[in-house]
Amino acid sequence: MERRSFVSGAGLAGVLATGMAPAIVHAQANIRWRLASSFPKSLDTIYGAAEVFAKKVGEMSGGKFQISVHAAGELMPAFGVVDGVQAATVEMAHTAPYYFFGKDPTFALGCAIPFGLNSRQMTAWMFEGNGLKLMREFYAKYNIINFCGGNTGAQMGGFFRKEIKSLADVKGLKFRIGGFGGKVLERIGGVPQNIPAGEIYQSLEKGTIDAAEWVGPYDDEKLGLNKVASFYAYPGWWEGGPQLDFFINDKAFNGLSAEYKAIVEAATALAHVDMQARYDARNPAALKKLVAGGTKLFRFPKEMMDAAFKEAMAYYGELSASNPSWKKIYEDYATFRRDQNLWFRFTEAGFDDFMQQQKL
Repeated sequence: MERRSFVSGAGLAGVLATGMAPAIVHAQANIRWRLASSFPKSLDTIYGAAEVFAKKVGEMSGGKFQISVHAAGELMPAFGVVDGVQAATVEMAHTAPYYFFGKDPTFALGCAIPFGLNSRQMTAWMFEGNGLKLMREFYAKYNIINFCGGNTGAQMGGFFRKEIKSLADVKGLKFRIGGFGGKVLERIGGVPQNIPAGEIYQSLEKGTIDAAEWVGPYDDEKLGLNKVASFYAYPGWWEGGPQLDFFINDKAFNGLSAEYKAIVEAATALAHVDMQARYDARNPAALKKLVAGGTKLFRFPKEMMDAAFKEAMAYYGELSASNPSWKKIYEDYATFRRDQNLWFRFTEAGFDDFMQQQKL
């Protein structure tokens, strides 16, 4: 969406929320939608974003626009939601776009790619850069209109049975890694496994996999990953700022009145900000608890990071040579990333580096 459209939508939503325009609300028809999530209810952060969205839509519409939220597996599998929205089996979904890189690698650019944008940069690219425009052009092929639906912030690197001390330790490692990161892991010798959240614990416990990443301390503890693996890696170089999306069937969205479209815009924006706030507020205490319980932190070795970066850049070049959709969007993304990193180097990074060395 363009900035003016977003601002006007949020403004109208604010008016509706205060009850100052009852005539507009009462003029709208009663609508019932279903939202299929790719996440389990137990994860109140990432699944909760859809609940925040649906609740706000109900409030701003005076109860006339109701959206029921369904966890992964209730209406369709976690990785079946794009097909569900495309076919209008459900009106909308809440998911991580990179889950669907198998359909087209371009999906990953709407979420996260290894060594990509951080969460603030991703939001800037979407709302003030060309991100939302370009991704909507791409998603139109799937009958989808997307809205930003949250960001976890930079993630941890996952739980491992053994510490990774060198690049050689990655060879043959069966690692649950979401979406696009697995393609780069594979190029440095790992064996990626794309497993839904609800199945990770069991797979790690049984030894079907050697390691698993999800998001960060708050969610990882909820999944119980620390109970079946002792070593906790950082940083999640494949997810510096992964964005979730609300995918809406285009006919369903275009069938809404202007007022209801504005409500949807405003409610997705609220959910987008709320998710990041939840993670930032909850992760510090969760990390302390994990370490106190015996979890051992380690940083990925530099040679692994260097190898992964080299292979990621090479892979993106290969995709640009073979996939026109990827090339068009990635070129814009990469230019935005270059300028953002130049700016952050002098401001955010400098400030953060100093503050994190202080004893407060």
